[in-house]
Amino acid sequence: MPMTLLRLFTGSDIMNLSENASQVCEYIEKIGIEYDIVTHEPVFSLEECQRINGLINGVICKNLLLKTDSGKIFYLFMIKDNKRFVTKDVSKKLGCSRLSFASEKYMEDMLNTCAGSLSVTSLIFDKEKNVSLAIDSDVLKEEFICCHPSDNTATLKIKTEEILNVFLPSLGIEPKIIEV
Repeated sequence: MPMTLLRLFTGSDIMNLSENASQVCEYIEKIGIEYDIVTHEPVFSLEECQRINGLINGVICKNLLLKTDSGKIFYLFMIKDNKRFVTKDVSKKLGCSRLSFASEKYMEDMLNTCAGSLSVTSLIFDKEKNVSLAIDSDVLKEEFICCHPSDNTATLKIKTEEILNVFLPSLGIEPKIIEV
């Protein structure tokens, strides 16, 4: 699968991206974040994401949309791709009842995205602030985070400190950092 590395700085450069990806790129540019982007065929597995990571070199995360049984509390949980997710442990560390995977319908309704495209950037679409963010502390040890711009045909590389200190505050989001 051929992949092309592009560096994007202005909205005029992102005309060939999907609407979601364009909105994400425009937003992060507006708040002053520089990034690299790789466009590629749709990827559906962490193995495919690892091939892309060979081009841009940053941490790849599993991005999981979780919910409580009542469906009143939602978390987007970021964990390094090589770590095991244990529902019971994460629920306990977040101080909530047992979490389970939220259906794709919730992703579509709350974050305007689908399975395989979910990432921290999807939070720009959470206008009602229904989703909290939880991050495994090991993710924050990496210099760069690689994530989809709510579209699995592109991958962004953004400095971790910019995600924490610029992107999330611009959305009014304070992540819960936990050790898994």
